Amino acid sequence: MSKQIGLSEPFIFGQEYKYIKECLDTGWVSSAGRFVDLFEDKIANYTGAKFAIACSNATSALFISLKILGVKWDEEVIVPTLTFIAPVNTIKYLGAEPIFMDSDEFCNIDVDKTIEFIESETKFKNNISYNKKTGKIIRAILPVHVLGNAVDLERLKNICDERNIVILEDASESLGTIYNETELKGKHTGLVGQMGCISFNGNKILTSGGGGMIICDDEVYSAKASYLTKQAKDDPVNFIHNEIGYNLRLTNIQAALGLAQMENIERALKIKKKINNFYKENLNLTNGLTLMDSPDYAENNNWLSALRVEEKIYGESSSSLIDRLRNESIEVRPIWKLNHLQKPYLNNQTYKIEKAKELVSNTVCLPSGISLTSEQLEKIIKVING
Repeated sequence: MSKQIGLSEPFIFGQEYKYIKECLDTGWVSSAGRFVDLFEDKIANYTGAKFAIACSNATSALFISLKILGVKWDEEVIVPTLTFIAPVNTIKYLGAEPIFMDSDEFCNIDVDKTIEFIESETKFKNNISYNKKTGKIIRAILPVHVLGNAVDLERLKNICDERNIVILEDASESLGTIYNETELKGKHTGLVGQMGCISFNGNKILTSGGGGMIICDDEVYSAKASYLTKQAKDDPVNFIHNEIGYNLRLTNIQAALGLAQMENIERALKIKKKINNFYKENLNLTNGLTLMDSPDYAENNNWLSALRVEEKIYGESSSSLIDRLRNESIEVRPIWKLNHLQKPYLNNQTYKIEKAKELVSNTVCLPSGISLTSEQLEKIIKVING
């Protein structure tokens, strides 16, 4: 059996071994050490954030951020239905409820429908937005930059500012995606709203094994995030804790891996773009197949290339194509099951979900790892083209 072509495997550039060895040699392997600080500084400098706080994973980063932004029990948070379930779950961790929105052509939250929902289905009283249907406070919105595609946040931010709805960006998949138009030009995803979170899971563009990072420009938010993720230590010598804290810090050994990876971010982005261009040039020649575009208003990191399959024209469904590719040891997957259809969220409010259903039915996520060879890419194209 031939070796499987992975979907999005980690790539080791070289310095990882040196930095991790230093952790092992010095004994600094846990949640303290110089690499945690260096990794935070590297992310802050690269994204342009004033502050970066390393966390055990992006899910914990989202949870802490929602908590800091004031999301409370029995309040509500607007979120896309088409996303990995992690951001939705973090809303529930705080006892709040998600309101599910539709998707646009880039798999991101549909900004037009979201604005329509806020304008028509909420009321604004005493500087607070309330859901007309449930009567509950809508405290926040949690847009996700899906597949590295930047959400069209400029218009959404305007109405959220007017209605006092805070924005927490899930930038887990969009490290390296930067807006290139309008008032957001030059901004990295995660820095348009009040706070943003990046993932360094093993399948992301760069990895620290696990790990996540909060980025923001607010010193108070930054200090609070650092405090809460370190067990809320007010006096670390005498073990005084005046709040309930959490053990959510990244380890030094993971930060060492992450730092070495970040030193190669520009190289990684170039390879990802090359892979995406290869797919675009070869797949768009086949009737019924198109590679998903990225929005013009941002430079995409091309984390994961996605194929759109028009069954009637191509002559095969996306699910059948997935099975055929997997039988050839090529790891592909559908995009996620919609979250409003997941068992824990069947009773949650939705708003005009249409496009997301279509995307789930015809999207195939293609191998996009940095280590892909020309021979592997040619094989993928050959199998798809039959």
